[in-house]
Amino acid sequence: MDPGPLTLPILLLGTTSGGKIREFRQLLADLPARLVTPPELGIDVDVLEGERSFAENAAIKARAFHAASGALTLAEDSGFVVHALGGEPGVRSARWGETDDYGAKNRLILERMADVPPPERTCRYVAHLAIVEPDGRVHRRCGSLAGYVAAEPAGSGGFGYDPIFWLPEYGRTLAQLDPNEKNQISHRARAVRDAMPLLRALVARLAGRPTSS
Repeated sequence: MDPGPLTLPILLLGTTSGGKIREFRQLLADLPARLVTPPELGIDVDVLEGERSFAENAAIKARAFHAASGALTLAEDSGFVVHALGGEPGVRSARWGETDDYGAKNRLILERMADVPPPERTCRYVAHLAIVEPDGRVHRRCGSLAGYVAAEPAGSGGFGYDPIFWLPEYGRTLAQLDPNEKNQISHRARAVRDAMPLLRALVARLAGRPTSS
C-alpha cells in the first residue's frame, strides 16, 4: 500500500521566489522527498544577503531557513554575470538596477551594452546551492551556463534575465526555450544534477532506508 507523500522526508526549499520554486519542483521531481516552501511551514524570515559571493549568500539563506525549521534545507544564490560590465550584475543580480522590475533591469543592461560588439557580449549564469542537514552540516554544489547578451529581449518563458540570455547553439534566448529544454541545460539544472546523489543519500538516511554509500 502506498503510504502517501506525507510520510516522505521533508526538503525545505529555502526561497520565496516563485520562479525558483517552480524550477526546483521540476528539477527535484524524482527525489523521494516532500518539497515544501517557507510559507507552507509558516516560516517568515528576512534574510540579509552579503555582497561577497554566491556561495556565501547561498549558505546564509540555507542556514537561516534551517534555523527556522530544523529541516533538511536547500537554498540557492544565483546571478547573471556580464563580462563586458566587469561581472555585473553578479552577486547583486536580484538587487541590481535599483528596481525589482526585471524588464527594466534587462533594458538597462542592453543600454549599457549598446556599443559592445557581438563577440564581446559574453555572459554566464551562475547557481550555487547550499544544503543544510538537520544536524547543521552544510554541503555546497554549483553549476553555470555560458551564453551571450542578446541584442534585444525575446521570449516570455523563464524569469529574471532569461529574455536577454542568448544561446547560439539554440538560436534562441533562454526565455524562448520550452521549460523542459531549459531544465536540461540551465545553471540551476546543472547545480541540481551535481547535488542529486547527495540529496538522495540524505533523504534515504532520513527515511531510514539503506544507502549505497
